[in-house]
Amino acid sequence: MGAVWFQIDQRSSTPLYAQIINGVKEAAAKGIITPGDKLPTVRELASSIMINPNTVAKAYQELEREGIIVTMRGRGTFLATQEQRLSMEEKAAAIAPFLEKLLVETHHLQMTESELLDMLTAGVRDWYEERRKQR
Repeated sequence: MGAVWFQIDQRSSTPLYAQIINGVKEAAAKGIITPGDKLPTVRELASSIMINPNTVAKAYQELEREGIIVTMRGRGTFLATQEQRLSMEEKAAAIAPFLEKLLVETHHLQMTESELLDMLTAGVRDWYEERRKQR
């Protein structure tokens, strides 16, 4: 895989390894990479975005821990297929902190439950519509 499908911002307050994690997740969510696609090696990715290989390795370890990617010794690193994905309980545990943060923020913005649900419904609908267009 020659092209990198995300940008790294050296000036961002977000750590580089987190930017890699977010970039891989976003590329997968948008269908830019699909289950079973081979990802660049740690060295290839580090070289192409000009960062330390240990930073890429840390990101890949976290992505593997989350079930997003799978590494097969001697074959490479791949975007996980459905069979390799997390259980519903594991997914719920992974999303819970984000949901909590969203609910805290909506409380401070004085949004009603109905307003939040309407916004979420529209956002989800737009997200999946955009994905369908990209395919």
